Amino acid sequence: MRQSGHVTDDDLTTLPAPTPRGGAAAAAGRRQDTRLDNYVDKYADRTHSMQASAVRALFAVANRPEVVSLAGGMPNIADLPLDVVARSMSNLVMTKGAQAMQYGSGQGEPGIREAITEVMALEGIRAHPDDVVVTCGSQQALDLVTRIFCNPGDVVIVEAPSYVGALTTFRSFQVEVVHVAMDDDGLQPDALEAAVASVRAAGKEPKFLYTIPNYNNPSGITQTWERRTELVDLARRLDLLIVEDNPYGLLSLDAEPIPAIRSIEDERVLYLGSFSKTFAPGFRVGWVLAPHAVREKITLAQESATLCPPVFSQLAIAAYLNDHDWQQQIVSFKDMYRARRDALLAALQEHMPEGTSWTHPAGGFFVWVTLPDGLDSQAMLPRAVTARVAYTPGTAFYADGFGSGHIRLSFCYPTPADIREGVRRLAEVMNRELDLQRTFGVHRPARHGIDPGPAPDLA
Repeated sequence: MRQSGHVTDDDLTTLPAPTPRGGAAAAAGRRQDTRLDNYVDKYADRTHSMQASAVRALFAVANRPEVVSLAGGMPNIADLPLDVVARSMSNLVMTKGAQAMQYGSGQGEPGIREAITEVMALEGIRAHPDDVVVTCGSQQALDLVTRIFCNPGDVVIVEAPSYVGALTTFRSFQVEVVHVAMDDDGLQPDALEAAVASVRAAGKEPKFLYTIPNYNNPSGITQTWERRTELVDLARRLDLLIVEDNPYGLLSLDAEPIPAIRSIEDERVLYLGSFSKTFAPGFRVGWVLAPHAVREKITLAQESATLCPPVFSQLAIAAYLNDHDWQQQIVSFKDMYRARRDALLAALQEHMPEGTSWTHPAGGFFVWVTLPDGLDSQAMLPRAVTARVAYTPGTAFYADGFGSGHIRLSFCYPTPADIREGVRRLAEVMNRELDLQRTFGVHRPARHGIDPGPAPDLA
């Protein structure tokens, strides 16, 4: 028997429509169906697992001017030399306009693929332009990789916590996610080996390991060089493919970048890169570096999805890289982000209540905060927004509902002054929550899922 008070889409397709005034004759000329979505019976099964991004859902509120948003990972391009970009765009249109506004290769234009190999060389990767496929941002690269490797019900192994956009992609392809814990050195090899064994014992084969080794989104943790070599050795022994997602790799704030996993291993690593964080996200140019046979499949998938990535964007970035000292521009970005990171860490140290801990990112955009016992990041968010500060709840970064005891704070976009004020407001909200807990004995409900690690490096 259906419980009262709970109405599903199926219920809405069968409820009778109210008879309008005028009786049956008037009703006959009017629509009788009351379902909310008239196409619900026509959608593919995979649409049932599609969900709105927890991060994008915050934007409408977080973008209000009175709210300090520590939620989104939007890069700050205020220091981008727009005069240089404008001159490059103008010259591009004048000299190559017809080519820039035409269809191009499904694999991407040769000039930008050559430039991409030069960018990757900064992290120790030796690659040929023929093995690069240009994509509409690294998000599409991940979509294409998942498309060519995964059937519904397949398993991918993912570090915990992990990028919400990756989890959304895996969910849209009806892929099962198995999380593996991290510590301060990155993904734990023993936990990875145990996860692979568990998946195979269940009669399945993990299609790949997805990892963000540099300044992980959301935790900010970086895999050490020793850990990277361990993972490659393990992947070789277990016959496991690695998908290395590296949008933040050049944004190291304390030292030189650690060489990429792809610099150690050619055949078992698919490398995803992007210009969104080191140039500008609006051009939507990313790439996949893959072994030759895989590259062919990705190119075919790209042609099926878009015919070709936008030629104008590719030529525009190639012109910028050619006309401007882009490496010095990255240094400028790093100086700006370092000041913001340091402001966030100092504010956390000053304002956070006892029992809070957080990571110390060496680059990227994010700090991962572990809340005092009993606080629930999802439940607390409406009160935080009311107090004019926004963050991203930790639950967004797990496929299994875990993460309620964590939040992600982003330091990339707000000014240092806004960051300090945002943390002060957040601390006030947390202290009120703790007061309620002490008064009423409220405790965060237990969540099923993997222990989130990573061990905090600052208490």
